[in-house]
Amino acid sequence: MRSGAKTAIVGGVFLVVAGGVGYGGLNLYNGITGGDTSTKSNSGNAPKTGPVTGDEVTTTARDFLAAWAAGEPEKAGQLTNDPVTAGPAVAAYREGASVSEAEITPGTPVGAKVPFTVKATITYEGVSKPWSYASELTVVRGQTTGRPLVKWAPSVLHPKLLTAEATLRTGVAKTASVKAVDRNGKELTAEKYPSLGPIIDELRRRYGSEVGGSTGVETWIDSGSETVPDSTLLVLSKGKAGTLKTTIDPGVQAAAEKAVKAYGKASVTAIEPSTGAIRAVANSPASGYNTAFQGNQAPGSTMKIVTAAMMMQQGVARPGSTVECPPTVFWDGYKFHNLKDFKIDNGTLTDAFSQSCNTAFIKAITPLKEKGIHNTALGDTATRSFGIGLNWQVGVPAADGSVPASDSVETAASYIGQGKITMSALNVASLSATVQNGHFLQPYLVSAELGDREFAKAEPLSREVATGLRRMMNAAATNGTAAKAMAGVPSPRGAKTGSAEVGDQETSNSWFTGYSGDLAAAAVVDEGGHGGDAAGPVVAQVLKAG
Repeated sequence: MRSGAKTAIVGGVFLVVAGGVGYGGLNLYNGITGGDTSTKSNSGNAPKTGPVTGDEVTTTARDFLAAWAAGEPEKAGQLTNDPVTAGPAVAAYREGASVSEAEITPGTPVGAKVPFTVKATITYEGVSKPWSYASELTVVRGQTTGRPLVKWAPSVLHPKLLTAEATLRTGVAKTASVKAVDRNGKELTAEKYPSLGPIIDELRRRYGSEVGGSTGVETWIDSGSETVPDSTLLVLSKGKAGTLKTTIDPGVQAAAEKAVKAYGKASVTAIEPSTGAIRAVANSPASGYNTAFQGNQAPGSTMKIVTAAMMMQQGVARPGSTVECPPTVFWDGYKFHNLKDFKIDNGTLTDAFSQSCNTAFIKAITPLKEKGIHNTALGDTATRSFGIGLNWQVGVPAADGSVPASDSVETAASYIGQGKITMSALNVASLSATVQNGHFLQPYLVSAELGDREFAKAEPLSREVATGLRRMMNAAATNGTAAKAMAGVPSPRGAKTGSAEVGDQETSNSWFTGYSGDLAAAAVVDEGGHGGDAAGPVVAQVLKAG
């Protein structure tokens, strides 16, 4: 065991400094804790209960960080509420990432949370490079022992270790380097556009070698999954980066990133209707799962775009047709209602669409049932005219949307975007893009030549249906439920609001989609309420940037 580890008080801040491959030894731990290395509770004393105290938080965090820095993984693990998992993970931190030196500096506790910074040196085959980052830990009371313990999660070691399978690695990279660029040829980075970080990692995994890249020596998060890309943290020696052109518009992307940051969980996507090119994609939180592309959520009343198209295709109604919009309607014994039980007397389909009348769209089931197609017509229109459910080859993983055949109450729910229907922001943005264009063009992020992909194809909307949908979406954007959010968005424009009830959520998810000129977008804000209140402003900001 090598010496060289030390502790110090600098400016009132406790520092843990460990040098050498061995990270110092037991003396470091003893010196910090006053020689008490026992992890057992006092015999004969009942376990302590209640919230952890400030002193317990400070002492527990200090002892854990000291054991970590000292290279004593078993001891560090025993200071957590999951020693079986934590101990090996702490050991793997040094060995897997090739950390040769580490300095850990605890910050000021905030309640039970303690922030800290790590300044380390990575050394691999004679090449060394500094590496620094911030993380935090939380101290909780052990359920059985009553001891204060660090609440274990992989993210304690590094904030990007988000799953139990993920590990830190240093070595020759598994994939070739890429330089992802926007539509104008300017480099895209996760630092400037955080939501693109996971996407760039996936593009690298798929196409790095194809665009002429080569491998370098790096420190990375190994996802432990073949379907989840690894994430580079530090480059010790660069490989040749192959240039990979994307369809991203930097101005629209910047607006999208800014718009979703206002919410804890939100996503937005923007598409160019004339080409299908994806101009922006953003998520909050920005790291991890790409909900904007891969989400599977009920889209709420944004689905009325498809339902209205189905009604016109099947001869049920046209934009100017008079339709019933009562406060409530029953289907197979289940009561459906409009927001605050509003009604529209002697209104048209355009009125029902612009004011988002649920009952008017559910009543379309009756004439379709007479034709025997009420359970399948919506899915047929979604696939045939909007490409939903086809095999989308976006360039990175993306859900295709799903509108399955339904029965009974599920059919009524599906007509207003509930039931078993699932969509992502990308799918819903494509609905608006299809209306604006008149023809579904599969959204894509990189050219079809990469990976020799074949884009999904659908039938064009008839001129009558396309014109009718644009008329209704314009009405919603001008004097309907989308008008407030779309104020100031340039014409030609159209929009549709949506709110989707999900499980036991007290507040519905907020959905909104719209287009302006040659840009279409859609957003979802989890538990955001009405479509125009949360998702609407997100979409409007993106459209104004186009």
